[in-house]
Amino acid sequence: MQSVVRVLIFCGLLTTGTFASLGGSTTTETTGGANMKLEVTSSAFREGEMIPAKYTCDGTDISPPLEVKNIPQKAKTLALISDDPDAPRGTWVHWVLYDWPAEQPSIPENLPKVGELANGARQGITDFRRLGYGGPCPPGGTHRYYFKVYALDVKIDKPAGLSKAQLLEAMKGHVLAEGVLMGRYARK
Repeated sequence: MQSVVRVLIFCGLLTTGTFASLGGSTTTETTGGANMKLEVTSSAFREGEMIPAKYTCDGTDISPPLEVKNIPQKAKTLALISDDPDAPRGTWVHWVLYDWPAEQPSIPENLPKVGELANGARQGITDFRRLGYGGPCPPGGTHRYYFKVYALDVKIDKPAGLSKAQLLEAMKGHVLAEGVLMGRYARK
């Protein structure tokens, strides 16, 4: 009987949103209630495919080109977080990008590895402890790399060098839509 009561209380917390405030995760916590979905693609690889070596530590380690579609009209900027959940010590952050103008749906290949870009976008610190993109470099096996893009109703307007955690905190309540592209990589 106690188990049933606990389940009912938990379900009640989920439906009232109280669970999110207790540290749980719900869709509305991430998206602010938005159900819009961005379409994220790349001319370099398709969803679930292998990422070409030129975008990795085995190649020239340049950022891949990305295209974002279905950006809401109210979006002011885009943010991007790329990470590898298969890393041996937990999720490894490969790229943090924010304040990308929403009216520019293409993120070109080979962005400079600098804090502030010519269009006003900023790059954060990765787990490589440097600014800009750091490509896949798994120590073994095939890893998954997620390129998560968020359409925001604000400009983050913080200096370059935010971490993934700092960016996620700054985005809270401002995500209008989100989408993801996943590629894989294994070293030869």
